[in-house]
Formats: sequence, structure tokens, C-alpha cells
Amino acid sequence: MDMLIQLSPIILMFIIFYFLLIRPQQKRQKQVRQMQSDLKKGDNVVTIGGFHGTIHQIDENLIVIQAGDGTKLTFDRSAIRETKAD
Repeated sequence: MDMLIQLSPIILMFIIFYFLLIRPQQKRQKQVRQMQSDLKKGDNVVTIGGFHGTIHQIDENLIVIQAGDGTKLTFDRSAIRETKAD
């Protein structure tokens, strides 16, 4: 019983750490994976490098993004950070 009382602060810190840091991060990762799997041609996107453009072509793992001036660049699907409204 004494051992449980001595370990209770460590256990409590782990529980707080889980709910404040680990769980929210897992939720964000799940949302990003869902957004990346829902991408379609014509979506306006921003890459993790800050490149803004429109999806011109989409494959299983590769995405071709077209900038406003007609420049086309190929990215991995995982490089897409967010979609944005028109």
C-alpha cells in the first residue's frame, strides 16, 4: 500500500501528460491523415513548405500542384498541410 502511495504522483503526472499532450496530438494526426486521404482534383492546398496552389493531378501517393502562373510541381500526398477555401 505504501508503494502505491509513493508512486501515485508519478502515475498522476503520466495521466495528466497523456490527456494534455499525447491525446490531442493523436487527434490532430488523425485529422491530417483524413484530410490528405480526402484530397481531390481542383482543391486549393498549402504544402508543409508553404507552396500554395491547386491540385492539377492526383495519384495514390503523388500530387501535382499548379500555381497561379501555370507552374506545376509534384509533391508526396503527405506534404499537404491543409486545404483552403477558394
